[in-house]
Amino acid sequence: MDIIFLRDLKIETVVGIYDWERQIKQTVILDLEMATNVSKAAASDKIEDALNYKAVAKRLISFVGGSEFELIETLAEHIANIILVEFNVTWLRLSLNKIGAVRYARDVGVIIERGNKK
Repeated sequence: MDIIFLRDLKIETVVGIYDWERQIKQTVILDLEMATNVSKAAASDKIEDALNYKAVAKRLISFVGGSEFELIETLAEHIANIILVEFNVTWLRLSLNKIGAVRYARDVGVIIERGNKK
């Protein structure tokens, strides 16, 4: 199994349970590890045979930027589903950071793993 990673993807979105949070966009930061087999892409040197991390990033920027969830857990589940289904990834680890959500803490978030790590 090979891992494609995408780190520190910053996206502005509406997320939170408080009324004031529903009125503004906040930054969430995504770190992704996605299981895939890179041997076909390595042999062909063609993007069509690879997990296109730019396409993953663009899809997540569009989805997350347009979403309005209350919980980061819900947002994380939707992100994981998009990656697993739309990009044919067998396993992923997603860290979703809602920077500044807790006073006196640098950041807070959730880490989830979904799929089968083969």
